[in-house]
Amino acid sequence: MSKIIAVEALTLDGVMQAPGRPDEDTRDGFEYGGWAVAGNDPEIQKVVGKYMGGGWSLLAGRITYEDLYEAWHVRQPAHPMAQALTSVQKFVVSHNPDYKLPWEHSTLLAGDAAGSIAKLKKEHNKTLIIFGSGILVRSLMQQDLIDEYLLQIHPLVLGKGHQLFKDSKQLTRLRLVDTVAADTGVIIATYRLP
Repeated sequence: MSKIIAVEALTLDGVMQAPGRPDEDTRDGFEYGGWAVAGNDPEIQKVVGKYMGGGWSLLAGRITYEDLYEAWHVRQPAHPMAQALTSVQKFVVSHNPDYKLPWEHSTLLAGDAAGSIAKLKKEHNKTLIIFGSGILVRSLMQQDLIDEYLLQIHPLVLGKGHQLFKDSKQLTRLRLVDTVAADTGVIIATYRLP
């Protein structure tokens, strides 16, 4: 059995939309894309790298999968992050059963996401790490399938944008297990379900 870890960049008001670049996700007229770049810090890569150092697999929604593929495999194939993502097993959630996966070591999980992922979690023997994939993460939260959250909380309030915990339908208590403060003011907080 594996555990699922959601790695998310958030603002103080919980926005997770488009942290990486201006054109990353402009849904609903979002104009603040790339907000996390100023808070990028080697400490963040160090903490995330610990999770990627052992046995792990990537779990992603289709949009995030395509974004990661384009950003790393296509644009920066020699970068260590690109090499790590290319070599790892990738599980991709999509409503389209005919979706063609361009990246090697990729498996399509089509149809009922929660059911497929619950089954994968029982049968898979490596940690499943999700980067971003807000729609997927929020859906898995409703089914209590996320075991741990690695939140990079940026000292920034945007006032709009898609939020990680918006419209959460149930009370969820989390236990803080680690915090790291980066020089940029980003707090890297690790929470687990009790």
